Amino acid sequence: MTRGKKWEDLRISDDYIFAKVMSDKSLCMEVLELLLDIEIGDIEYIEEQKAIDLDYSAKSIRLDVYTKDNKNIYNVEMQTSDTKELEKRTRYYQGIIDLNSIEKGEYYKNLKETYIVFICTFDLFGKELSKYEFESYCNQDKNIKLEDGTHRIFFNTKAFEKEKNNKLRAFLRYINGEKTEDEFIKRLDKMVDKIKENKELRGEYMKFLLLEQDIFEEGMKKGREEGIKQGIINQVKILKEFNISKIEIIERLQKDFGITKEEAEKYF
Repeated sequence: MTRGKKWEDLRISDDYIFAKVMSDKSLCMEVLELLLDIEIGDIEYIEEQKAIDLDYSAKSIRLDVYTKDNKNIYNVEMQTSDTKELEKRTRYYQGIIDLNSIEKGEYYKNLKETYIVFICTFDLFGKELSKYEFESYCNQDKNIKLEDGTHRIFFNTKAFEKEKNNKLRAFLRYINGEKTEDEFIKRLDKMVDKIKENKELRGEYMKFLLLEQDIFEEGMKKGREEGIKQGIINQVKILKEFNISKIEIIERLQKDFGITKEEAEKYF
């Protein structure tokens, strides 16, 4: 979610709105078929913006759109900023989705085909392609494909003009902020308007926004605290290297960092 963005300014490229649009099954199926160029059976929502936790020590993930049919699992994410980690994130998503989709003792052959899709409003790889699709091939012989059933796909909405499929080009253009006369885009835009007119969803978004702000501020606070702690530790090390006495070090810590004598002694 875009931190601090007003409800009135939200578009389909914002993950909150995108997830709500994709909660409409018919629209979701049509988007999936359009993005993946495959025919999809009746989908089942695993859970909208599902949080997956492996155990207390693992990093949880929150998925925008997480669905499946009889053969495949689909995860579609909206991404408006380059966090410099998307490639590695798809690797992590793949691992957790696999662990979450197979029961203990099941055969690996029961793992479903997975499609992890990022719709990016920027060019992640800088080659001005509208679509970057990755599968695994043998380095020594590119004719040998690793049939592990995984697909990682990144769309670049900035390059919508280079997309040959007219319907997909209109969709990428719409995500990029430009409306068209395409009938499917009109239905998507109508759904966005319907969502933004919903007072309950607006209230839900505001709660999310406040929670997100609290989390951000708590993170900043922890970051500052950790920074101060590390600064004190570094100063103690330096002063010790110059053979400054314990009494003088404690006095300087109290003065420089505004801490008590007892706290300074613990750092020493």
